[in-house]
This record gives sequence, structure tokens and C-alpha cells, in this order.
Amino acid sequence: MNWQLSFLKIFFYSFIIFFSCNSSPSSKEENKKNSAEEVKLVDGHPDWIMQGNIYEVNVRQYTPEGTFKAFEKQLDRLKDMGVQTLWFMPINPIGKLDRKGTLGSYYAVSDYKDVNPEFGTMQDWKDLVNHAHEKGFKVIIDWVPNHTAADHPWLKNHVDFYMKDSSGKPFYPFDWTDIRQLDFKNKEMQDSMTVAMEFWVSETNIDGYRCDHVEKFQEEFWKHTISELNKIKRVFMLAEGEGGWIFNTGFDMDYGWSLFHKTIDIAAGKTNALAIDTMMMKFDSTTPKNALQLFFTSNHDENSWNKADYGTMPGDVHAPFAVLTQTLPKGAPLIYSGQEEPVLRSLSFFEKDTIQFQNLGRAAFYKTLLQLRKTFPPLAANSSFRKINTGNEKAVYAFVREANGKKLFVVLNLSKKVQTIKIADNTLFGSPINIFNRGHESVSDQPSQLKPWGYAVYEYD
Repeated sequence: MNWQLSFLKIFFYSFIIFFSCNSSPSSKEENKKNSAEEVKLVDGHPDWIMQGNIYEVNVRQYTPEGTFKAFEKQLDRLKDMGVQTLWFMPINPIGKLDRKGTLGSYYAVSDYKDVNPEFGTMQDWKDLVNHAHEKGFKVIIDWVPNHTAADHPWLKNHVDFYMKDSSGKPFYPFDWTDIRQLDFKNKEMQDSMTVAMEFWVSETNIDGYRCDHVEKFQEEFWKHTISELNKIKRVFMLAEGEGGWIFNTGFDMDYGWSLFHKTIDIAAGKTNALAIDTMMMKFDSTTPKNALQLFFTSNHDENSWNKADYGTMPGDVHAPFAVLTQTLPKGAPLIYSGQEEPVLRSLSFFEKDTIQFQNLGRAAFYKTLLQLRKTFPPLAANSSFRKINTGNEKAVYAFVREANGKKLFVVLNLSKKVQTIKIADNTLFGSPINIFNRGHESVSDQPSQLKPWGYAVYEYD
């Protein structure tokens, strides 16, 4: 009887273990599969980015406290303004060796799997992500794959992960003395980084990454890593880089650096509005049909080092270019922390330099554009685009976006002179709504004038 009883017990427990393992999606791979299926795709991208936007969060400078918890109090204001995707500049701990300034650069990461104690705890971060999701935001974080801080543990434990100079010491480029360059020929390093990136998706439920300093020598790494991340959850991937190869690795969007620099030249009178067409045609001819790009008038680099946008598009000059970024096809617009105020200075990169939100002088302007983009089908990234000649194409950039029987007509004076506008396209004639005052205005073949740096955006239902 004893051996029979023992046999029955073994059979019973084996049955329970087998049933438990096969009746619920408890395995890592099954969880990955279920999560990956939750995100709907349009043209190969997460559907939410197609009429979405991105707001870059500089946590250190955003509030006097400079913490996750303090920033969380701003979520309702940003939601009301129409912000959809929050991109957080690097949230990892910052190296102390060769640190620049008092607080150091966000981009000198000393630990890929922890948060900067300056901002709070890992639980604070998880709470922020959860609360942002509850309010309808998407959350992406900045990832720094090209280099680490000068005191990252890998420099002691895996010095072979790094490139070396002629003397055999870990290498840094330019004047980036606070970092050391990683060697992407090292497969173990690549695998270690992939695991670290998986951590933030699986453990904190972020929706994707903005990846810093993306270069072609990283191509195989990105192909593998993005594929692995998408097994956990279909992430949105933004590359700080340009080139058709970027999209072959799985990135959804690249940086519209070329277009941005041309708009700076247009604002300075160094070139004219036709340069926009040149940049768009170049993008179309060098990237896949479904490729997307990021449109912006400022970001953390351009603000801190090149006086964007207060110096590059000062005063009235800013508005028509901001409208352009919000209404062009095949991409999504970016707003940097403080542009809605606006902050008319360069924020410090290595020291505490709190943004003072007081007047929010551009908030209503941005809200109009962001809310329209979210709800009006012609502003989807994959909606049609058609140029309109209104007379002087070197000064006036005009176009129509159409989808689902609706259209948007955009007219921008990208010059410091008054321009006479004459519309010959009778499909635009009528009394559309001016999106900025919600009043009906006449559009006809009669000449009209547009003030320097003036703009008009018309909604047709």
C-alpha cells in the first residue's frame, strides 16, 4: 500500500504542476506575446503616434524640486494643452568622475538599470508612469547607447566593452571628457545593453525610447534589440539620427535635423521657403514609404547650446514655423519644456536652472494646434499633402492636407515682408473655419495680404 500511495501522490502533484504551467500565460514568452498584441499598428507604427505629438521633459529644470513627484503635478496642465507623448530626458544616475559642472550631464550614464536619485526613487518613477498612463499619456525615455559615464561599473568589470585610444585607455570623442565611448564590435556589450533596455519596458511599462546619437555602426545592434523589445510590447522608437538605414532596423521615426536647420536658415533670411520642398523630397527619396520624422523648433541641445527658439526664431518669427511642424505630413511635432511659456533663454545643462512657468503665453496657441491634430483626420501622419501656389513661393509656403472628406488649408508667410496672397484653386473657395478664432472666413480668388511672419490655418468639414 505504501508504494501505491506514494505513486498516487507523485501522480497527483505532477498533474497539478502540469495543469498550472499550461493553464495560464505565466511564462515570460507568453507574457511578451500577449503584451505585443495590445498595440494596434497603422502603416507599421503604433497607431497612437499617427496623430500624436511629443513633449520633451527636462525633469531637473521643470520644477524647483526637480523630481518625478513634482513633475507629476504638471500632468493635468499638459493634458489640457493637448500633450500626448512625454519624452523624458535620461533618468539614469549620472557619473561623478570627470563630471561637468555641479550636477553633470544627463547623457553621462553611470547605471543603465536605476534612476537618478536627484529625481527620486524607482517607485516614484513607476508611479509617474502609471499616473501618466491613467491620464492617457504615452511615456518614452531617453536612452544613451553610444557611451557611458567615466565611472560606469563596466569600466572596471568589462573594460573590453569600450573603445581605446592609442595608449590603450578607454576613449572619449570631442570635449566629452565625462564619458567613455562604447565599442559596438563587442557582442557581449550589445547583449548587456539589450537586457538593460528590456528592463525598462518590462519593469516600468514605458511605451518606447528616444535613442541618443544613433549611428550606422550600431545597425545590427538596433535590429536585434528592437526586435527583442517588441516581443515584450510593441514599442515606439525614435532615433536621434537621419538616414534610410535607420528604418530598416525597426525605428519608427528619425530626427528631422535637415529640415530643422533649413527652417533656421529661412528664419535668418539665408534661404527661402522652397528649401522645405527640397528637404521633404530628399526624405521621401531616401527613406521607406512609411518612414516618419520628428519636426521641431527647439530641443534640449538646440536650446542650451544654440539659443533655440528665442534666438533662432525670435518673437513673431516662431509662430509660422511652429505651425509648420504641427501640420506637415509623415511625422509628429515636438515641443520642448518651457516653449509654452516661452522661456527666452538657454537652460543650463550641468546646473540647476528652474523654468519659471508664469504666463504660459504660447499655451493657448499650442493647445489649438495639438487638439486639432489629435481629432482632425487630415493631420494624421499618413494623410495626403498637396502644395498650393499663392504667388510668391519663395516667401509663402501653402499646402492642403486631406482625409475622410475633410481638409486643412495652411498658409505661412516665412518672410519679414508683407506678402500678397492670390489663390487660384477653386476647391478651396468658401467659408472655412479659422482654427485660431473659430470664426468663418472667406477664401476666394481675391487678393489678400499676409503680414510678416503671418499664418492662417483653415478647417474644411
